[in-house]
Amino acid sequence: MKVYNDINQFQPVKNAIVTVGTFDGVHLGHQAIFKRMVDDAKKIGGQTVVITFYPHPRMVLNIDSQHLRFITTQEQKLRLIEKTGIDHVIIIEFTRAFSRTSSEEFIRQYIVEKIKPARLVVGYDHHFGKNRMGDFKLLYDLSLKYNFKLERIPAQDVEHIAVSSTKIRKALEAGDVHKANKLLGYEYTICGTVVHGNAMGRKLGFPTANLAIDEQYKLIHATGVYACRITHKGIKYQGMSNIGFRPTVGSETLTIEAHLFDFDQEIYGDELCISFVERIRDEHKFDSLEALSHQLEKDRIKALSILNHS
Repeated sequence: MKVYNDINQFQPVKNAIVTVGTFDGVHLGHQAIFKRMVDDAKKIGGQTVVITFYPHPRMVLNIDSQHLRFITTQEQKLRLIEKTGIDHVIIIEFTRAFSRTSSEEFIRQYIVEKIKPARLVVGYDHHFGKNRMGDFKLLYDLSLKYNFKLERIPAQDVEHIAVSSTKIRKALEAGDVHKANKLLGYEYTICGTVVHGNAMGRKLGFPTANLAIDEQYKLIHATGVYACRITHKGIKYQGMSNIGFRPTVGSETLTIEAHLFDFDQEIYGDELCISFVERIRDEHKFDSLEALSHQLEKDRIKALSILNHS
C-alpha cells in the first residue's frame, strides 16, 4: 500500500475506485466499504484509493476537543487499512482553510481533477464538505455531472446493532470491550512504551509492564481488570491488564499495566501492544496486599479461561 501525505504526489491510475472518510477504528462498516472497493477493482482491472484526513477535523475545529478521543491512532489506522488490501491512501492535511471547501468544490478539485475516479464508494450515512453539508443526493447529482459511478454500502449490523465509531467509543467507555470488539471486527488495542513503575506487582508475584501512551487523543477505556493478549516484538502472549488508579497502594495516577503469563524478561523501553478481550472485574481497594495477591490469582485463572475459549 502506498501512502501519500500530499495529494499532488498522487499520479492518477486506471479505473480508480475511491472512498473518503476519517475511518476512526476501521470497524466492520469501514471494512465493508474497503472490501467492496477491492472486489470491484478486481472485476474492472482498477486500483483502490482511500482519501482520509489528518489531523482529525474535530481537533482542528475544536469540536468538543476536551473530551475528544479516538479508537485508533493514525499509525494503527493505516496498518488496519493496509490489511484490507487497499492500494493507495492519500492523507489530506485538514486545516481551517480546507474546512471551508464546499462539498461540490471538494469533489471537483480533489477527487475528479486529482484522481479521475471510475467509481466512488461511500457508507450509508456519508456526509462531506463544508459543515458536512454534502450528502448522498448531492453525490448522486455530482456523479452524473462528472461522469463517475456511485455506490453506497448499507449499514453493517452486528446482533441488530448498526456499527458506528460512536457506538464503539461508548462501549469502550463503559468497559464493554467484548461488544466493542464485535463491532470492530478485531480486538481493541492500546500500544505504548514500557516504563518503570513502583515494582509493586513483582512483590505481589505478578510483575507488570507499565505503559506510557504517546498519543494523547487515544481512547483509554473504563478502569478495571481485563483478560488480554499482549504482543512484544511480534510474539503474542496471554495475560491480564489493569487500567486504573491502584487504590490499594494509594496511587492517584491513572496507569495501564500488563501482566504477561509465562514471561520473565526485562523489557523497559520496548513497545508493547495490549489487545483487550474481556473485562473481568472493577478495580477495588483491598484491605491488604495479601488480599490483593489472592484476588490477582483468581483473576489469572479467570483470564486464562476466557482466553483459552476465545
